[in-house]
Amino acid sequence: MTDLKNRLATWEGALLVLLIGSWLVASASVEGFASTSNVSFLLLDVSEIALMAIPLTLVVITGEIDLSIASTLGLTSAVIGKLWNAGLSIESIFVIALLVGAVCGLVNGLLVTRLGLSSLAVTIGTLALYRGLAYITLGDQAVADFPSVYTSWSTGSVGPIPNPILLAAALAVVVGIILHATPLGRSIFALGYNEEAAYFAGIRVKRIKLGLFIASGVFASLAGIVYTLRYSSARADNGAGLELAVVAAVLLGGVSFFGGRGTLPGVLTGVLVFGVLRNALILADVSNEVLNFVTGLLLISSVLAPNLASLVRNSRFRRSSPPRMEGTLS
Repeated sequence: MTDLKNRLATWEGALLVLLIGSWLVASASVEGFASTSNVSFLLLDVSEIALMAIPLTLVVITGEIDLSIASTLGLTSAVIGKLWNAGLSIESIFVIALLVGAVCGLVNGLLVTRLGLSSLAVTIGTLALYRGLAYITLGDQAVADFPSVYTSWSTGSVGPIPNPILLAAALAVVVGIILHATPLGRSIFALGYNEEAAYFAGIRVKRIKLGLFIASGVFASLAGIVYTLRYSSARADNGAGLELAVVAAVLLGGVSFFGGRGTLPGVLTGVLVFGVLRNALILADVSNEVLNFVTGLLLISSVLAPNLASLVRNSRFRRSSPPRMEGTLS
């Protein structure tokens, strides 16, 4: 019982309680929410968010941020449409699309690690740059008629679990093992906690950060492939604004914006909480303006709540600690 209380006292435990509570409230108050078809749609709707949140978790734990992920998704989609119109095979296009993501991540990583620029400033700039390149590549047209074998996979499922979320889950297991059970994962936490100390401990700070930015770009392109196939439409504006949802889910999952703290299971729970709230509001016929308001509110809350919880814990610890004895005994 004590172990259960300790687990629930953590941010991840509280988030799990929030997820269960939100699910129960939505099931009781929103018609059709708990149906099998809607559960499948809910999971499918957050599949791209989950894919982009996985590497972003590692980036934020190092104390950095990547706000260009949704624009990388859009650029990937535009490249897919352009190359499909040019007659390339879809398999070749997928490889090129992933390379596009790697290049986008490489540019971000080099600007941050080699020039010492702020990742926030850099990725705000590349957010606009990559989206602009997407429009230059494809314009405002939409390209469709992709092979049915791939579009069917992107909307298919195993039971109520959509194929894209199974892909995200498999990748999450691999990344989770790397983050929580390998020396590389410990290095990621170390450089997020104290980058200077990590450097003097022999950790290759710049190389690790560069690799994580490249991984973020590749995963964003993978999300772009899934997004394009799921809607069977390649457009330059695909995924516009989705970066806020991903960042909100990562921070809501307990990852510290200042680095050094966070868990991948917590982030995936945060993705599900975001998906439940979003899906329930959509079924309740809430406007896009309200959805944007809720996303912003979650983003602010996800930054404030863990810090407030930490302040409360520290305050309780100080009150429960015995007073220190001043002076010395002669």
